[in-house]
Amino acid sequence: MPPFLDFDCGENSAIAANNYDWFGNMNVLTFLRDIGKHFSVNQMINKEAVKQRLNREDQGISFTEFSYNLLQGYDFACLNKQYGVVLQIGGSDQWGNITSGIDLTRRLHQNQVFGLTVPLITKADGTKFGKTEGGAVWLDPKKTSPYKFYQFWINTADADVYRFLKFFTFMSIEEINALEEEDKNSGKAPRAQYVLAEQVTRLVHGEEGLQAAKRITECLFSGSLSALSEADFEQLAQDGVPMVEMEKGADLMQALVDSELQPSRGQARKTIASNAITINGEKTVRS
Repeated sequence: MPPFLDFDCGENSAIAANNYDWFGNMNVLTFLRDIGKHFSVNQMINKEAVKQRLNREDQGISFTEFSYNLLQGYDFACLNKQYGVVLQIGGSDQWGNITSGIDLTRRLHQNQVFGLTVPLITKADGTKFGKTEGGAVWLDPKKTSPYKFYQFWINTADADVYRFLKFFTFMSIEEINALEEEDKNSGKAPRAQYVLAEQVTRLVHGEEGLQAAKRITECLFSGSLSALSEADFEQLAQDGVPMVEMEKGADLMQALVDSELQPSRGQARKTIASNAITINGEKTVRS
């Protein structure tokens, strides 16, 4: 969050609140008595998200999911009371939970608060752009490395890329339209995916993160890894590229065996002798 939210800028500093602060010491009887009484089951059942689940024969709704509406509603009421929060922003699928919080805040504190929802981003195939759809990326470099983040945007479908440029970058509409026209008339692979990847990676991970992602990409596709730094290799290990730790001083034959590229030192010797081993893009020469 620090790249996007300032937690130390004076009066308007961001605050990260944990709802355990108000739920931690509350037992279920207190919750049902003081909070549950403000919610109508009829209204809860009529919320669109609940109705969709109830009407699907193959998928019901658990009590946990059904009651989540109360929890999020109470969160809004507590944020309003403790921090003066008057606006909750969320995806359009959160509309029911947000309106419950608006109503509960009015009932508990006699305060008027507001909700703002934005449409969920969907891809051209109709699937949602989000972590629950699989294949999503995280802003935290410890969860998604800058290289993997960059590659995610490179792999954007042609049908989505110009729309995503409008959503996720600060490029002007004129610039995006010009790029689309250029790609359409070039007769080559579109450049838009690379522009999108550069713009978003720079925004999230900075210039250093972008250059590392581009360097790793170039080295992997060229087959020459000599330009990669230790930090670059750590990114690749984080992304699941197979890595093997070698003992210091291990010779090439032992390295091939330890990495399971060869079954034995004898076979490794034969493979080396036939000049079939390439290291950092360069063939080993039989001595």
